[in-house]
Amino acid sequence: MLTKDLLRVSRRGGGYHPQFVDRAARPLAARVLGTYQGHVGESRAALEEALETLEHDADDFKLVRGFAALVDREATFETRAPLPPTRARRAAFEASEAVGVASEAERRTALDRAAERLGVDADAVAASLYADREVNQVLAAFDSPWDLDDLLARYDLSLAQTALFDAREVRVRSADPRALVSAVKRLRLMYEIRTTDDGRVVVVTGPDALFRRTRRYGTAFARLLRTLVDAPEWRLEATIDDRGTDRELVLTEADLSPPDGDPIAEPSFDSGVEADFAARVSNLDLDWDLVREPELLATGTRAMVPDFAFDYRPAGSAGPNDTGGESAFRVYFEIMGFWTPEYVAKKLAQLEAVEDVELLVAVDESLGVGEEIAARDHRVVTYSGQVRVKDVVDVLREYEADLEAAAAASLPGELRPDDDAVSLSTLAERHGVSEAVLDDVATPEHERVGRTLVRPAVLDRLGDELETGLSLADAEAVLGTHGIDDASALLSRLGYRVEWEGLGGGVLRAK
Repeated sequence: MLTKDLLRVSRRGGGYHPQFVDRAARPLAARVLGTYQGHVGESRAALEEALETLEHDADDFKLVRGFAALVDREATFETRAPLPPTRARRAAFEASEAVGVASEAERRTALDRAAERLGVDADAVAASLYADREVNQVLAAFDSPWDLDDLLARYDLSLAQTALFDAREVRVRSADPRALVSAVKRLRLMYEIRTTDDGRVVVVTGPDALFRRTRRYGTAFARLLRTLVDAPEWRLEATIDDRGTDRELVLTEADLSPPDGDPIAEPSFDSGVEADFAARVSNLDLDWDLVREPELLATGTRAMVPDFAFDYRPAGSAGPNDTGGESAFRVYFEIMGFWTPEYVAKKLAQLEAVEDVELLVAVDESLGVGEEIAARDHRVVTYSGQVRVKDVVDVLREYEADLEAAAAASLPGELRPDDDAVSLSTLAERHGVSEAVLDDVATPEHERVGRTLVRPAVLDRLGDELETGLSLADAEAVLGTHGIDDASALLSRLGYRVEWEGLGGGVLRAK
């Protein structure tokens, strides 16, 4: 971002158009870079004098200052002096009080006394007095990470960000609306999503905008733009308060290119309540995967992004992260904290119109709207200070019971897997149920050995292949050729026990 005094906009046609640069600005950008490179080892005063000369030669002095403001962030300045400046000033001022400086001769006397006290010559004291002032600091190093095109792209983005400083409302269409909404929430802005004939529009304001016209969120809007430009397609429209006159600013992906570096709005939780809840849930061994900010949910002509979703992963089955697929059952989870009455009314309207999904809402008990949310056919838990994980887990357990009952009802009374040997966990995963559901299902072609189903013929072959005295490692290798990894249960079924012989490993013995 640039400072507002460097803003370059056109108000032609009643709009508000940042004056972006093109390749014609490359020579000027190169001269700014060259000025910094040529002044390494010189004072900032000398550098600024050279830049002022460049401003006089350029058609637009603000463009020179804009380039310099960006380049200056990559420069390293340091104080170079024979003595620490604060120490030199202290000694010189104390000597001046004793001498009473009113002329150049008296000044020289004071410097001589200060130098004698510090054990240096007077010129060293004089050179150190104000060496730490910004204009006297020395450009120690300059190594720009950008080429000319990078600098032009960064300038355009910074100029557009500065143009948003006086924005009161921003309306955005993006090819990645979920990432956009996530950034909006991180920046403590308020938003609503409207569905139009052209797609979904994210309307962004600040909390105070509910009560009065305000430009106080311009910096946050500017930071939001840094995240937005990373999307492949986007369009931003903003209402700008231009000294009391409303003007419209329009930007698209054709105007700006994403510079190198991470977006300013880093992923994080937008409230301590959410962060605390996610941290505590991550420590539990649940049959549910917690998903941060899932997809948008339609709410009539608008949409909402729930804070979390729980994806059901039956015990023993692979979850979404293991298979790359989606869970068969998802419960959305929204944390509704204390906010303004207008916010609560809007949130209740969203919950009334949200599409037909399973939604669990944790609502701050001070709002007193738990019954209203429940009346909208959503599950509700209340909290004060922090969301009680047990309350949420209890609701998830209710879903689990219903899901297992439905899964059990959908299974046939018998299962006849094609495998000669198959673990219950694998079989459960195939049918999308938990292992517990399989306890009541008959498997007439297999014998259940521990947590594995094995054909009787395989058991007969294993009885011939295994013998007393065989090492446990060899026995496990034999079992592995038949797809069996539960060695202890199978060996016990065949009448063997394992006798351990010190560090030499286990040996099969008859029970």
